[in-house]
Amino acid sequence: MKIALPVAGGQLCTHFGHCERFHIFDIDQGSQEILRVSTLNAPPHEPGLLPRLLSEEGVNVVIAGGMGSRAQELFDQNGVKVVTGADPTTGSPEDILRFYLSGSLHTGANVCDH
Repeated sequence: MKIALPVAGGQLCTHFGHCERFHIFDIDQGSQEILRVSTLNAPPHEPGLLPRLLSEEGVNVVIAGGMGSRAQELFDQNGVKVVTGADPTTGSPEDILRFYLSGSLHTGANVCDH
């Protein structure tokens, strides 16, 4: 399983489409162990590009602070689960991932309104 988090300034980016890079975590589904972490620099913002790009990278889940409804629809069409409302103050991207894997990630409102 692959889980992607948009990152800016070393923490979860609150606006998915304006991040600097993505941290992509390869996870062993059985043990919930992180097998590998890679980064993908975000291309210039272009509507519809990121869902396709991350899907082509094999990403199964995206955890974000906020994401527009169109991007969510495109991820859904590609079979990628989207989790919005994650709080960057929860910890590092790896901390947020670990909370998600343990079922203890608290999410709030989607901070993106478009």
